[in-house]
Amino acid sequence: MRTKFLLLLLLFVACLQAQDKKAYQLFDKNGKKVSYDKLLKASLKTQVVLFGEYHNNSVAHWLQLELTKDVAAQTKVVLGAEMIEADNQTQLNQYLKGEIDQRKLDSTARLWKNHPTDYKPLVDFAKENKFDFIATNIPRRYASMVFKKGLEELQTLKDEEKSWIAPLPIEFDINLPGYQGMMNMQGGHAGDKMPKAQAIKDATMAYFINKNLASNSVFIHYNGTYHSDNFEGINWYLKKYNPTIEIVTISCVEQKDVSKLEKENYNKANFILVIDEDVTKTY
Repeated sequence: MRTKFLLLLLLFVACLQAQDKKAYQLFDKNGKKVSYDKLLKASLKTQVVLFGEYHNNSVAHWLQLELTKDVAAQTKVVLGAEMIEADNQTQLNQYLKGEIDQRKLDSTARLWKNHPTDYKPLVDFAKENKFDFIATNIPRRYASMVFKKGLEELQTLKDEEKSWIAPLPIEFDINLPGYQGMMNMQGGHAGDKMPKAQAIKDATMAYFINKNLASNSVFIHYNGTYHSDNFEGINWYLKKYNPTIEIVTISCVEQKDVSKLEKENYNKANFILVIDEDVTKTY
């Protein structure tokens, strides 16, 4: 009787485990499962956290806010994002200080279409707690200028316009795998225009992160995962501006099975956030 009971109990436990479907799992760069607590501890010990996201992934946005809250509960933070461009810093500051409302910010800053669902909670958290929030990205019209005419065209900008981008000339290494991948798009016919446009974005974000580092604090930056994957992009430029800077990178990937990191996703970041590919998209 006891043996039968134990068998039934084991079967019940097995059924419960089978029904335990996770939305996400964290791994280290070597594919080992790690806890959220380990990510939090690492984030508290560094100067910069580059949180790479898929822009429409609801779990990534949720975890960004949760990690930000938990880090901020234990140390000072500065926040920043790719999604707000540097020439909109004045309007962003006005909103953070309560000088303008959300409607005014919407009409004067070039906010992304998913700002209300995905980035407003982060900005509002900064506002409520009087944290700085830095608009780190290059104005898109200048990135478009690079894509059409090259990096040299940026030298024609006025001094005020140049203040919204990384100091010129920027260093550009076409041999970085991420930029090589862009250059090889369209069967190798894409040329170097796209990677150069990407590079000026990466350099500008790195420049404003480094410029706004504060002592005894953590700068948490939200960006598309491609901008910091494989320790390239923003990470690479940060090391150029500040060789001793301490950085923790988080890469976002989607898989059908979150229980095991796929080999192609190894070494993408210090922490890889694997999210179920069926998770709800925000747009």
